[in-house]
This record gives sequence, structure tokens and C-alpha cells, in this order.
Amino acid sequence: MEILTHFIDFFIHLDHHLNELVANYGTWTYLIVFLIVFCETGFVVTPFLPGDSLLFALGALAAGGPLELKWLLILLMAAAILGDTVNYWIGHLLAPKVLANKKIHFVKREHIERTHQFFEKYGGKTIIIARFIPIIRTFAPFLAGVGEMTYWRFALYNVTGGISWITFFVLGGYFFGNLPVVKRNFTLVIFAIISISILPGIFEYLRHRKSHKYTYEV
Repeated sequence: MEILTHFIDFFIHLDHHLNELVANYGTWTYLIVFLIVFCETGFVVTPFLPGDSLLFALGALAAGGPLELKWLLILLMAAAILGDTVNYWIGHLLAPKVLANKKIHFVKREHIERTHQFFEKYGGKTIIIARFIPIIRTFAPFLAGVGEMTYWRFALYNVTGGISWITFFVLGGYFFGNLPVVKRNFTLVIFAIISISILPGIFEYLRHRKSHKYTYEV
């Protein structure tokens, strides 16, 4: 329970925690946020790590001076692209288990199924679209590996999606994060980013449930 409380507090006061991080670790902060983004995109067991909100907050911090925008963009793009690449190959290695419908520890079956629905609807472009949707973002490259998507095709979507995602949120924070109205309501802005990020997943889930209910009634 204490760990959960600290985790929630980290999200709520993301701007304060990042300031403390820079104050305590200086340039090591770049490595820390690199690892967070890499793990959030690279391993199906860590979809709970901050994504969009963290990028926005980092952009706002860069505008204030402690962090260099150029290095943030370069390192976080590399982390996002490498993370998806690792996730793809993990999925490729675990494909026999997933396709045989065997249980994989720490991986929720419903997350795999929800991501599979996105692939059914959007095809390979799911890799790009999923960048902007928490949880789906973590499972999309994994399922691309399971489905043995051609690697060069995956790599194209991966690089495009990774650069787009990092650029959108970091620059969003850089240009808008230090506006007086945003600074005064930073926590609300972070909650809004999280809420907007998860809306597509919620709509897709409700649509899926509704279609299944209709099929059952018929």
C-alpha cells in the first residue's frame, strides 16, 4: 500500500519530483529518464511507468533551464525506438507460447487481446497509433513480434512512431508547460493528459463489449 501511495504521489506531483531528481542527480537525470522510457516501451511487465505525462513535464523543465531540450529529444527518441525494438524481439521469442495460448507470468491476457483488436482494425499502423495510448503502447511491439511482422516494416513504423511521440509531448511541454495558467494548474494538466491518452483504449473496450453483447442477444 505504501508503494502504491508513493507511486500515485509521483504522478500527482510529477513536476516537483523531476525538479528534485535534477537537483539530486544532475546530468544523471538524462540516464534515469532514458531508462524509464526504455522500460515503459520495452517490457510488457512495466506498462504502469509514466509516459505521456513524463514527456510533457520534462519538456516544461527543459524550458525552465535545468535540462537541455536537444539532449532530451535525442536520448528519449533513442529510448523509445530501442524499447520497441527489444519488445518486438521478446514477442518473437515468446511467440510459440502466446500462439499456443499458454500463460505468461506477469502478462495479462486481456491486454494482449485488446492490443490484438487494434491490430485487426489498424494493421501495421498500430505501432504508430499505439505510441499515444498507454498499455497498448507497451503491447503493440510485443504482438508485432509474436505475429512475425517483417522486421524492416516494423522498424519503419517504430522509428516514425517513436520520433512523433517524443516530439509531440516534449515540445508540447517545452512551449506550453511554463505558461502561467499551466504552471498554476500543472497537476490538473497532467491528469488531463493521462485521461485523454487512455480515452481511445476505453472507447475501443466499450465498443468491443457492445458488439459482443449484441452478438449474444442475437
